[in-house]
Amino acid sequence: MSSPMLELNDTRIAEARSLFKDADSVELKMTVADGDRHSAVAALGLEVLDAELRQVVFFDTADLTLDHAGIIVRARRAKKGGDSVIKLRPLAPASVSAKLRHANGFKVEVDVTAGGIVCSGSLKAEAGNGDIKKVLAGKRAVHKLFSSEQRALYAKHAPKGLDMDALIPFGPINVAKLKFRLKISTEHDAVAELWFYPDSSRILELSTKCARDEAFQVLAEGRAMLLDCGVQYAAEQQTKTRKALEYFSRLHARTQK
Repeated sequence: MSSPMLELNDTRIAEARSLFKDADSVELKMTVADGDRHSAVAALGLEVLDAELRQVVFFDTADLTLDHAGIIVRARRAKKGGDSVIKLRPLAPASVSAKLRHANGFKVEVDVTAGGIVCSGSLKAEAGNGDIKKVLAGKRAVHKLFSSEQRALYAKHAPKGLDMDALIPFGPINVAKLKFRLKISTEHDAVAELWFYPDSSRILELSTKCARDEAFQVLAEGRAMLLDCGVQYAAEQQTKTRKALEYFSRLHARTQK
């Protein structure tokens, strides 16, 4: 089976390289086909007992106003400590102010998937696990999970009049994260994330970060290695975030009837 990721034409490759030069990181991602999740775990030698457990929650309106505006608002609980993120996607690197570009916790990253290439910018800060839990329980205001810099970034890009505290928590979603080595010509640290959605559906995503000048080589070799192991791309390369937002948006609509 061929992969659309490996069929990028010269125009798309030139576009990708243009984005790469302004990025802090390049991340290659793929969603594993449902029937190949077990074989992928075995083929990659993943030790499930080493998994790090996390909980992720997104914030948006019932009709996904932020998503349509290219803004992702997220918080995450983890054993080592929670965090919060304001992400702009897609993002033109040239549009980022010098102040924001050099802000602590801000990074520009390019994601390469079978579905295409997208550049994003995210501003990350620490957030307490207990505080996130209180927000989910409706006992704490949403805005208190975010730093003043994050709130300023939100205010600048969010639709006018959409107060952060009016956002609906979408989650939590339980996530198991495992690190492994992608054994190609130049070994790379990689990550497997299995997201468990409330409707019992799952997404297994494999990803690795690499240098800008080796992205396409790592992409081709990684794809070939996985095919040799019998691991296929999912026919629909739905992102973890997209699936979460659409699921909780539908759930909220049903509960409001």
